Amino acid sequence: MKDFNLSNRRLVIGGVAVAIVVVYIVRLFTLQLLSDDYKKNADSNAFLKKIEYPSRGLIKDRSGKLMVYNQPAYDIMVVMNEEKDRLDTLEFCETLGITKAFFIRRMDEIKDRNKNPGYSRFTRQLFMSQLSDQEFSVFREKMFRFPGFYVQKRSIRQYQYPYAAHVLGDVGEVSESDIEGDDYYQAGDYIGKLGVERSYEKQLRGVKGVQIMLRDAHGRIQGSYQDGKLDTRPVAGKDITLSIDLDLQALGERMLEGKIGAIVAIEPSTGEVLAMVSSPAYDPRSMVGRQRSQTHKVLSRNVWKPLLNRAIMGQYPPGSTFKTSQGLTYMTEGIISPGTMFPCHHGFYYRGLHVGCHGHASPLNLVHAISTSCNAYFCWGLYYMMGNRRKYKNVQEAMNTWRDYMVSMGFGYKLGIDLPGEKRGLIPNATFYDRAYKGSWNGLTVISISIGQGEVNLTPLQIANLGATIANRGYYYRPHIVRKVQGELLDTAFTSKQYTKASKRSYNYVVQGMRSSVLGGTCKWLGHLPYDICGKTGTAQNRGQDHSVFMGFAPMDNPRIAIAVYVENGGFGADFAVPIAGVLFEQYLSGKLSAAAQKEAEALQKRRIGYGKANR
Repeated sequence: MKDFNLSNRRLVIGGVAVAIVVVYIVRLFTLQLLSDDYKKNADSNAFLKKIEYPSRGLIKDRSGKLMVYNQPAYDIMVVMNEEKDRLDTLEFCETLGITKAFFIRRMDEIKDRNKNPGYSRFTRQLFMSQLSDQEFSVFREKMFRFPGFYVQKRSIRQYQYPYAAHVLGDVGEVSESDIEGDDYYQAGDYIGKLGVERSYEKQLRGVKGVQIMLRDAHGRIQGSYQDGKLDTRPVAGKDITLSIDLDLQALGERMLEGKIGAIVAIEPSTGEVLAMVSSPAYDPRSMVGRQRSQTHKVLSRNVWKPLLNRAIMGQYPPGSTFKTSQGLTYMTEGIISPGTMFPCHHGFYYRGLHVGCHGHASPLNLVHAISTSCNAYFCWGLYYMMGNRRKYKNVQEAMNTWRDYMVSMGFGYKLGIDLPGEKRGLIPNATFYDRAYKGSWNGLTVISISIGQGEVNLTPLQIANLGATIANRGYYYRPHIVRKVQGELLDTAFTSKQYTKASKRSYNYVVQGMRSSVLGGTCKWLGHLPYDICGKTGTAQNRGQDHSVFMGFAPMDNPRIAIAVYVENGGFGADFAVPIAGVLFEQYLSGKLSAAAQKEAEALQKRRIGYGKANR
């Protein structure tokens, strides 16, 4: 009798065996004839892919002055498999001017896959970066004695002037997160760390080239593979033109010496940033080469925070410059008219609440309130807005309406400038106060926001943008620091008008008030300048000495520049901020300084403010 189970078992086993053989044959056929993976792995020891780095894009100011360029530098590379047990360590260290301890530590770091995930003993690894021409010349003479070590030509950034460090930023070695986030980078590469160098990294860096070299069985280079037919040449990074006016920038930095604060100047018709000063600052030329790491460490530990770009990161009470936004809101909402008069008896008095003010005529209308910087006028305006039950069903609705006006003017959120690190400031809403006061509050509770105090915080960039918006009578362009990228169109985000909720009619009255302030009000120091300047001072209250603030633009019609100046602990707006702004107006609108303005600039440069620990 035939055993069918045994027969079936033989057929199954035979089928499985045949299937395995077929799979192997197909795989071998694929590897050898259809796929080049096997060939690549087999050739990996025969080829050396030498990276050729592109030159980084140049950076110029708006008039074409070269601000950032490249200089040749050299990296020392090592192939561990070639160096092993063949190096005279002492002579090598003496040639490079390093210690044996540094050599051992650096070699251990290269082999540590936690610190260097891409490590291979057969490929070039970065040993030491950014040798100067002089250091390279010494090393090159003896390089034949150091098997496994090679030189790779690179370039390092050089900064032409000691200005605009916070705008330009700097370049440093990539971190592990940089490598993980973009496969363009490998250990030892450089990347923009701050400023324009960071925000426009992809445009500035260019595209790497690759040179394929042929090696013999001992790893020695025999020349280019296929005479370089498979090589790719590096593509240089794109040049960038900034909107910065270098002369204006330098003047602003000099006048803020010995002070803590910021200056921002904007061209209202485009949103281009003409100057961005943050003080204290540092010399960008100190943040290049191998000393960058040590310099950065020293700056980061400095108690005055010179690495902080206060122009976009500083969040301050705007003080009386904020009153312009209040006038715009009250008039557009119908809370006031141009002829509405409010009393001021050295301040706002109501139900035991007092907000002080300096002496001036009373009662007064909106134009004169802006001109004299009357606190009471804007307190009354907010009080009547928050309490208007014909227009708003409750104080929460009134507050959120107010908040919407502020947001439309560019407050409370990032403006979106093309620099990293911008802060949003603070504009409170009804929910904010409901939480703070458990739902029991009114216009008197929050009255200080009407004069730019209390919970309101803006960045100097937002204050300057307020000036540009008033100059344009109701719209602004998103501020931007880059004017042009080689071969690219400007992002449409920077060319679209952003309209506010306030009416053009209300802007016309606010402009009149700001012009009146220059002709005979709190900005009268600027009255001698022939540019029809419109301005608004601010004296922002502080735990220590008050902050000195100015916001304005010129000329009144067809404005070319809007400026915000913020000097911490500078006292009244007229003490520091107004004269600094006046010198800047003359420099930009005339293209040079008169003898009197030059003298004023020098005097401002020499003036110092004594900052103690209590102020910080």
